[in-house]
Amino acid sequence: MTTWEALAVLAAGLGAGTINTIVGSGTLITFPVLLAVGLPPITANVSNSLGLVPGSLSGAFGYRRELTGQRSRILLFGTAALLGGTAGAVLLLALPSAAFDAIVPVLIGIALVLVVIQPRLAAALRARRARNGTTPRRHGGPVLFTGLMLASVYGGYFGAAQGVLYLSMAGLALDETLQRLNALKNVLTLLVNAVAAVLFLFIAHFDWTAVALLATGSALGGRIGATIGRRLPPVALRTLIVIVGVVAIVQLVR
Repeated sequence: MTTWEALAVLAAGLGAGTINTIVGSGTLITFPVLLAVGLPPITANVSNSLGLVPGSLSGAFGYRRELTGQRSRILLFGTAALLGGTAGAVLLLALPSAAFDAIVPVLIGIALVLVVIQPRLAAALRARRARNGTTPRRHGGPVLFTGLMLASVYGGYFGAAQGVLYLSMAGLALDETLQRLNALKNVLTLLVNAVAAVLFLFIAHFDWTAVALLATGSALGGRIGATIGRRLPPVALRTLIVIVGVVAIVQLVR
């Protein structure tokens, strides 16, 4: 890797760490750069997963204030993330990328629609519960658990726009602010990346130089992303989620 290529990978890690903490989809920045510097697709994907772990940790730490009171959710949904992330990492090593190519843009598209209409849907659900005299489930029920686990399978496999999937599902099932949901999303992403990274360390081939550069950049980017993301009003954050999701769809269907 030349000096300029190393700087490009470092900058990609910085950008990915920042955008992952705010929304997600940082892989859309790093993965093409790793391919451009000559890494084979599987090696690039594995190196990417390893290199983004420090960024996920940095971003989750930056959102620690919004995680207050969500310990039980983290434990429950963290289990789903660990199970799904492990399954996705195994699939990455066992299946061709075409296995996810067709369904992922559709999933992201549906998630974006849910993100856009989530405030109205949430208001309608609250009104319905008020009429029926019921209260929302604190943890969203088994449907949310299953949905987050399936999203984590995808996250362990590739992960582009994984955060959009998390936010869309949690936003419908949980009566929380978007910033607190984003904090939860960052923890789940961290767990998926971490469990996949542990597996890859033992059974997959990766490039240590690329991992180190991505790790350095993403760790700094995670802190920047937390600083920016926590200051964004809900409308601005929702708009950014949609923009990033649309870019993800375009990139994946090309």
